[in-house]
Amino acid sequence: MSSDQTTTSGADAGGTPQDSPFRHERTARDEAPQYVLPLVVRIERNEPPGRTDALETAARAVLVMLSDERSLGDGEWAQAMRDWQDARIRKVVRRARGAEWRRAEALPGITVTGKSAEVRVFPPVPLDGWPKDLARLQVSGTDLDDPEPPGDADPSAPVLWMSPDLEMSAGKSMAQAGHGAQLAWWELSDEERTAWREAGFPLTVRTAAPARWTELTTSGLPLVRDAGFTEIAPGTTVAVEGYERVGALTDHVRRSAAD
Repeated sequence: MSSDQTTTSGADAGGTPQDSPFRHERTARDEAPQYVLPLVVRIERNEPPGRTDALETAARAVLVMLSDERSLGDGEWAQAMRDWQDARIRKVVRRARGAEWRRAEALPGITVTGKSAEVRVFPPVPLDGWPKDLARLQVSGTDLDDPEPPGDADPSAPVLWMSPDLEMSAGKSMAQAGHGAQLAWWELSDEERTAWREAGFPLTVRTAAPARWTELTTSGLPLVRDAGFTEIAPGTTVAVEGYERVGALTDHVRRSAAD
């Protein structure tokens, strides 16, 4: 899997701030100490997770970290979260199995479980200050596949549309999906964030059809842009669609449970 730690991604929601953490150009954020959000995906040799489930679980893991009480206010992770978001937004996905995974689980963080995937997210660390048990984990070398084609995107929840023009490793794609989820989070009010969290952060990650991708990337939606330092050439990787639907998610979940 590939790291996103040397990649600057870009958000453009129809009015990108001059000092966005996702701009290609050098900004004041580059002068700040640089941090990275570590994510570790569990990949056991005989039971690897499905690719799409890993991407969706990584995206939810980022949201869980952003919304955790320890990340807010005077929480124990809050200063690290502020420092991370004041600089470039960097995420690195590493892989672990067996004893490696158990050592990772022993470190402060949060494990998020999908249908087949387990992803543990940790509070941000300095680029050169990784905990030993995370630094030794591999970034590349294993990719993931879907056991069967994913179904249609859930029309009631946000969709993170991946570019159909790019070939990315699972780790790189997980980091990009995490960027997309974070862009959606930034677009929301406190009330909408609460509704999304209470619903369990439902979302879908899918690869857009070429014609749909053209429409998405010219519609003023939040976009993740990669600077091209690892794996791919610079360009747009993710379009974030449907984040405005989260305000109705709690009622939708309640109605579904009552049926």
